[in-house]
Order: sequence, then structure tokens, then C-alpha cells
Amino acid sequence: MAAKLKKGDKVIVLAGKDKGKTGEITSVNPAAGKAIVDGVNVAIRHQRQSQTAQGGRLPKALPIQLSNLALVDANGKATRVGFRMEGDKKVRFAKTTGDVIDA
Repeated sequence: MAAKLKKGDKVIVLAGKDKGKTGEITSVNPAAGKAIVDGVNVAIRHQRQSQTAQGGRLPKALPIQLSNLALVDANGKATRVGFRMEGDKKVRFAKTTGDVIDA
């Protein structure tokens, strides 16, 4: 199945403690069905000090389920992703506006 959400997409959280927050996807794990989004699902992790890095309590973005994310369209609203053929190329588009996501 084709990936509806990819690295670099701007998304909004649909469910959970961060509902309504927006951010950009930094990485996707399709096998687990999860993605890491900047500023969403942030937890504090303790890091030991090393020669190169300062230790302490550091915020870290944890993975969030892909089903709880939706693409943000040009109007700033959540939209579903569709696929269509343009010439001989398969492209993703926003269902609400019809705008092509992949240029």
C-alpha cells in the first residue's frame, strides 16, 4: 500500500493528549505504523553526561500512531490523502482542496 503520510508533511493530531497540535513529520516507521512529529508526544528523558554532550533532563519526541494524524491542507484544516494519475505518474493530493501534495 502506498504511503499517505511522508517525511516533511505538515500534519495535525486527531486524537490523544496532543489533539489539535500541528507539526512536521521527521521520520516514519511504516512497519510499526508510527511517525515522529516535531513538538507532539514529547516526553522527558534523562541523559547521562558525556564528553561531547551535556546531560540532564531532555525533551524527546516519541512516535505517534499514523491513524491519529491527518495532513494539513492549504486552508490549515485536516484532510484525507488521495492518489491519482497525472500523465504516467502517481501523485498524492488533498481530498478537500484537490491540490497536489507532491510537486
